Amino acid sequence: MFEWVPVALALGIGWYFSLRFEPSALLLGGVFAGVFGALMLARYLGEAFAPLALGMAAVAAGFLLAAHRAHDVAGPVIGWRYYGPVEGRVVNIDRSSSDALRLTLDQVTLERVSPARTPTRVRISLHGDQTASVIPVPGLRVMTTGHLSPPGGPVEPGGFDFQRHAWFGQLGAVGYTRVPVLASAPASEGAAGLAVFRMRMAASARVQDILPGDVGGVAVAVTTGARSGISQQALEDLRASNLAHLLAISGLHMGLLSGFVFALLRVVLSLIPALALRINVKKTAAVGALAAASFYLAMSGGNVATERAYVMVAVAFGAILINRRAISLRGVAIAAVIVLCLRPEALLGPGFQMSFAATTALVAVFGWVRDAKISTGPKWAAPVVGVLMSSGIAGLATAPIGAAHFNALAHYGLLANLLSVPVMGAVVVPASVVAAILAPFGLDWIGLWLMGAGLQWILSVGTFVAGLDGARSFVPGPGAAVLPMMALGSLFVILWRGRLRTAGFVPVLAAFLLWFQADRPLGLIAENGALVGLMTNEGRALSKPKGAGFVARNWLENDGAPADQEVAAARWPAGGGQLPGGISLVHLSGKKAVAAFSGCAPDEVVVASLDTSLKETGCTVFDPAYLQSTGAVAIHETRDGLKFISVRDLTGSRLWTHWKDERG
Repeated sequence: MFEWVPVALALGIGWYFSLRFEPSALLLGGVFAGVFGALMLARYLGEAFAPLALGMAAVAAGFLLAAHRAHDVAGPVIGWRYYGPVEGRVVNIDRSSSDALRLTLDQVTLERVSPARTPTRVRISLHGDQTASVIPVPGLRVMTTGHLSPPGGPVEPGGFDFQRHAWFGQLGAVGYTRVPVLASAPASEGAAGLAVFRMRMAASARVQDILPGDVGGVAVAVTTGARSGISQQALEDLRASNLAHLLAISGLHMGLLSGFVFALLRVVLSLIPALALRINVKKTAAVGALAAASFYLAMSGGNVATERAYVMVAVAFGAILINRRAISLRGVAIAAVIVLCLRPEALLGPGFQMSFAATTALVAVFGWVRDAKISTGPKWAAPVVGVLMSSGIAGLATAPIGAAHFNALAHYGLLANLLSVPVMGAVVVPASVVAAILAPFGLDWIGLWLMGAGLQWILSVGTFVAGLDGARSFVPGPGAAVLPMMALGSLFVILWRGRLRTAGFVPVLAAFLLWFQADRPLGLIAENGALVGLMTNEGRALSKPKGAGFVARNWLENDGAPADQEVAAARWPAGGGQLPGGISLVHLSGKKAVAAFSGCAPDEVVVASLDTSLKETGCTVFDPAYLQSTGAVAIHETRDGLKFISVRDLTGSRLWTHWKDERG
């Protein structure tokens, strides 16, 4: 029954994040007491009911884990727009969605801001002419003049909550600079993490020196986790062909690398009689493979996805060391428990959901095939059949999750993966290990050349598949209940013992039905009033063709009908939008538009990008001053008329929200 423990923990974590208020000390104490009460109850109940009590204790423990983690990472978040000097130490280098170089700084200093109010970390995108900037390196202390603002909330009610994501990353401000970045102090040498970071950057530079272009960019991505060297076109092709997962250092990469090292060590040690007769070759190889996986974890930057993959690999090799089955549902459950205990917030991310969905489905299906003694063909065909089955099972398990988070379905993803994953396992990963072994002798170019050949094939497959007619379609985002219903129903089918397990298909089918019936908002208002969207017969109409591009792209993708912002803006009615009931929807963008607007009537909804005094005229007004206390707003048509639902209505007041009327 241990397989149900991570499910119960996840329910508790989900319970914490679903609240619209921050739990008080009294509530947390009550939940804490509930854990012990449930454990005591389990001692006195019979075997039939004790698992239920233990499950209740695990749910309560998950709630407490999430609450502890949220308070443990707490840090200052600026509540205003800041412009001025910014100084800090470089702890991460990446690129934004607009392909701008981006620096994450810690040990931050802001002018006229006390240390108690200074964020633990800030992130700055480098725009404008940066030719005079210092080349950023890990640990270098830099300074510039930049614009900072609080992390933004969801672009629409129910959307991805960047505020929450930033809170758990201790990111208290985000912004940009258009002036050069200067060094204010040499790179620090003391921190072990920064030493690893420097080693990662040096390895990335070496790889790209030998493998230029997108091939080198992908090689860096699968070895050190940095994606800044990949062009936007290559990324788009990989997404459209469902090969983007090959860029993330996840279970596939970690499993392939550690598996290759494990097999290589077993062969090499077995060929040395003096060793083979004195040591347990299998266990020694497992230790060596785990060491290789640990090095890979460090080189990849140790992000959440890689940590999760490492835990799963460590559990598998740990099972070998204690003479247990390396791959089992119990092993997957142990890995899930460890990840949820370390990072409860990972439950909400697509990486955790897709990784464990694929792994659980693969282990369950192959276990069922093994136990049922179902033949998969002759032994010589086993590798091909294994790849076909693995790609199909993993694709089916992760497709709904990917579609829910990214609003897209890759129709030829199975074909692309069948043509690419074997190359990744047979060529790219072994070649990377060879390159690492030969690097001390200056011969790493041999392995990197072979690695580049494999990656060139994968990129060619991505380009070919992405260019096929109907390669990708888009779907609207589902409601909040859809993915939990799918997950719980699927887990019931996999984990329950007995005929009742088929009942798990009911919530899965119900979830799909809810998804298909989901209605998108009639109107959408950005959290700063900079953009308005109105649903029309032709699709979402946007109030302006440029500006607020990130918001526009997300709205259109969530509609399941992504389009260019200029195309969507062309749908906007010349005289302003019209809502049911004869209500006009007016968007005032910029100082001139606000100044020229004489007033409004009660049957008008006015959205302004600047603060106004229009509320005094009796109409419904959404300006930045008001929206700072509500977040983005969705307009729905109901039987009782129009209903306005804000981000705050759904999220409530949490540690990471910082609404205007709650700031100190």
